[in-house]
Amino acid sequence: MKLLAWVAGLMLALPVVAQNAPQQHSDPFQPISFLMGSWEARTMNNPSVTAVGAYTFQAELNGHVMARHSIADAARCKGPADFNCEHGDLLYIYADATGQPLHAIYFDNEGHVIKYQISTPTPTTAVFLSDSSQPGPQFRLVYERKGDTMFGKFQMRMPGQSVWKSYLEWSGKKI
Repeated sequence: MKLLAWVAGLMLALPVVAQNAPQQHSDPFQPISFLMGSWEARTMNNPSVTAVGAYTFQAELNGHVMARHSIADAARCKGPADFNCEHGDLLYIYADATGQPLHAIYFDNEGHVIKYQISTPTPTTAVFLSDSSQPGPQFRLVYERKGDTMFGKFQMRMPGQSVWKSYLEWSGKKI
């Protein structure tokens, strides 16, 4: 009889244990998974700048962060005196908590730091937008994959203005 009571108690407890079992969480980077991999980058739409480089989006820190590492090919770069042909940067993408929107923080070798909120208006477009309440210009970084080509834009909008101006645009295929 004790055995029967123990088995019945165990069977009643199983659904409760199953409900409290750790849940597998979906990948927070799934909406921007189209960015993953290494891409070539060639400037476009700016006749005063010719630059070539590459960048890689990859998961890091056990999948808790997506990182973009960029490398410029200084030997193949031509631009005005104030254009940095040896540009290097890092972009770290993260979620504050499970189910929360993605954010990013950008660092470069010129000392710039930009914090972004990320949206995905289409399955192959990611828009990184800085906070407009901060002093100075607002920044927008846009990636759009069309077939096997990735297009990118780094844009600025000055305070009080509504028009975005592209500082740099590029495109390239997956490497």
